Amino acid sequence: MSFTQYTPARTRLQRSELAVPGSNPGMFEKAANSNADFIFLDCEDAVIPDDKAQARRNIIKALNEIDWKGKGKTMSVRINGLDTHYMYRDVVDIVEQAGNNLDTILIPKVGTPADVYVVDCMLTQIEEAVGIKDPIGIECLIETALGGANVMAIAQSSKRLEALHFGVADYAASMRARTTNIGGLNPDYNCEGALGDQWHAALVSMATACRAFGLRAIDGPFGDFSDPEGYKAAARRVAALGYEGKWAIHPSQIDLANEIMSPPEKEVTRARRVLEALEEAAKAGKGAAQLDGKMIDIASERMARNVIRQAEMIAARK
Repeated sequence: MSFTQYTPARTRLQRSELAVPGSNPGMFEKAANSNADFIFLDCEDAVIPDDKAQARRNIIKALNEIDWKGKGKTMSVRINGLDTHYMYRDVVDIVEQAGNNLDTILIPKVGTPADVYVVDCMLTQIEEAVGIKDPIGIECLIETALGGANVMAIAQSSKRLEALHFGVADYAASMRARTTNIGGLNPDYNCEGALGDQWHAALVSMATACRAFGLRAIDGPFGDFSDPEGYKAAARRVAALGYEGKWAIHPSQIDLANEIMSPPEKEVTRARRVLEALEEAAKAGKGAAQLDGKMIDIASERMARNVIRQAEMIAARK
């Protein structure tokens, strides 16, 4: 390992992240009672301009009146972009009035580290002013070409930063990509897997930034909620790259995300056997061992511990 290492961000279970428009308070209780690990109440793209102020008020009321934590939910709010006049009121009003019930703030369309700095500065001042003891985390949406170009710098931008999310729809628009799909493979391509995924390089780049600097990597939306198999295929592709969660833009996608983003029981069993085999090898003075006809070593141990850690977090939530 390098002598330079970055402390991992706060650990949170984030297999499924349910997006809930702040302008639709009728969905809040249903979201709270769902199987989603993580919920973000949205001030941004899911809310039309005329509804922004009311959505903000709805979110404050919901954060204060619903027992989200008692229902096992981690709570976030997606604020409006820094290029709008809605953003500062989102941060000031929501954090001043409901910050003690908020775990993270999700910043959309982050392009540079300075975007994160602005929100970090505001959070620090508000927390001090109103006496919030548990610092609110920051998560960033990488959904523009500028954000993709600066993803390594963004990943190092703040001690509050916990996760990066890949926002495929706006990313596609920013790249002027030849697609109108929100997630999934382009049907015009005649190949499958990574070669057929036009976002593979961007997804790998973001995942690398996350893992290098101790952040969680979360995949964004899959627009066709009538295609569960397509959703699961998209989730499997990012899970293979090291992503630990995916958005659900419809309640039907929550259990799909939880299923794919949870390590299968046989994988957990094998991980435990890997640790047992290496422990026996160490007692015998060996640095490597064999398991089921395959060589395993200290790298295998690191991979196994990742699987077991995730399984233990899921078990604790249940």
